[in-house]
Amino acid sequence: MALTEHLVQWPTMTAAQREEAYSPSSCIGGNYQPFVDAYATQSAAARAEIGPGQEVAYGPQPAQTLDLFLPTLPPGDLAPLVVFIHGGYWQELSKSESSFAAPSWVTNNVAFAALDYTLAPHANLAEIAEECCQAIRHLKTHATELNLDPECMVLTGSSAGAHLAAMVANTVSVKATVLFSGIYDLVPLVGTSINEALQLNETQAQELSVQPQPGFPSSVVCWGENETTEFKAQSQAFAVALQAQGTECQQYEIAGRNHFDVVFELSDLSTPTSQHLISLMNV
Repeated sequence: MALTEHLVQWPTMTAAQREEAYSPSSCIGGNYQPFVDAYATQSAAARAEIGPGQEVAYGPQPAQTLDLFLPTLPPGDLAPLVVFIHGGYWQELSKSESSFAAPSWVTNNVAFAALDYTLAPHANLAEIAEECCQAIRHLKTHATELNLDPECMVLTGSSAGAHLAAMVANTVSVKATVLFSGIYDLVPLVGTSINEALQLNETQAQELSVQPQPGFPSSVVCWGENETTEFKAQSQAFAVALQAQGTECQQYEIAGRNHFDVVFELSDLSTPTSQHLISLMNV
């Protein structure tokens, strides 16, 4: 089932309407910089609390690294792992702003990884997605030496990071995904300013949209209350597509959150989303 069948608004929008609908900051007055600052501040505080982590190179390029934060476990024990893939429309942010949730997981005996990737336009979207796949393959291949359980890795991502997490889960076996405010159908981005760095044509946008494949892992698909209708519809449509092909999927809106702060639900293990992640990890 094509995702566009559920997105009943964007095909009839003017270019200006589509630009606004796919600009998440339009719901918060246009300025998302305070949230980026919060990512950076809270990530710096996290590293001050639990240490800088271990930088792991998964490829030869400068951005092909991740920061791995490990709990202290008895010798021989392997830690379950939460991997976070940042958003920023594939053009902004880095692992440096992505470790804000690490202390909550590490202090509860779960490893946490903040993944970096080459940003557009220095890499195209197909290359970015392949980098993320390469990162997870590297973690699985080297899991034992990194003190990780290769059978218990959960991918999380926000916005464009949710798209990348879903792309990875389509091709690399992981335990589960937790997807925040994702964009999965990329066709409506063609013709918007978002596409200036991506340079997608409609065919490429269709090919790089996420159509879940058989075997896609159990998932949580969630979004903030204060989001554009199109972003909400993207998540809802993706959840429907998962359920239609037999994947266990919980979908819900998170009250009081917007596109940019919804990911802070990961920083508190008592939130419903973190509790769902823990339950998926323990299946």
